Amino acid sequence: MTIGHDCALFHADLDDSDRSIRVFYSFVSEHDDFQLSCRTSQPKKINMTDAHTPIPISPKEPRLWVDDGWTARVIKNEDDEGWAVEMTKDGEPEPALVGPWTMGRDKKNPKPLDATAFHTLVKTAYEVRRRHEQHLHATLHKKVVVVSGGATVTVTLDIVPDEENPYAMLTATETRKRDDPPLANVRVASSFKLTETSALAWIEGGYRVPE
Repeated sequence: MTIGHDCALFHADLDDSDRSIRVFYSFVSEHDDFQLSCRTSQPKKINMTDAHTPIPISPKEPRLWVDDGWTARVIKNEDDEGWAVEMTKDGEPEPALVGPWTMGRDKKNPKPLDATAFHTLVKTAYEVRRRHEQHLHATLHKKVVVVSGGATVTVTLDIVPDEENPYAMLTATETRKRDDPPLANVRVASSFKLTETSALAWIEGGYRVPE
């Protein structure tokens, strides 16, 4: 009996449950004068790299805890002999929160971070960020409402904090016609002080650019 010499592997599958490789063969026999021939197909490729790529684990250590897009780091307090903790949002260069941290039982080392403390710090950091954003918005965006010529006019000042050339946009809109185009929109210095008096002076002056 002779056997065809071109038999080959049909395909191989990786079984994730036991990490074993199962090999399958495909044979087609033709019983003619005791000859056996084999039909083959191209082997299926196995991505062994994906199968063995380790999943990164976020550190959860006594002084470094990373989870939920935040990093808590216990550091030495530069102002005294105690400790501090800083909370940094992923992708941001500066911490959103820096505050004192509790001393450990030995009165020497800091109290270790844990899941409960971390989630409390995340909640506090979110609140600090929210207040900061509200304060920044109030600083950069101001609004007054005045009455001129029998019409109620809303005047807004939007500051653009450009590092090299900061400026502001002064806009007047008739309050009852907010969907209409603005009455005026001019560029002013970022130091312009928007008050009811300055808004009225701008309107009654024909919306000329304030000096």
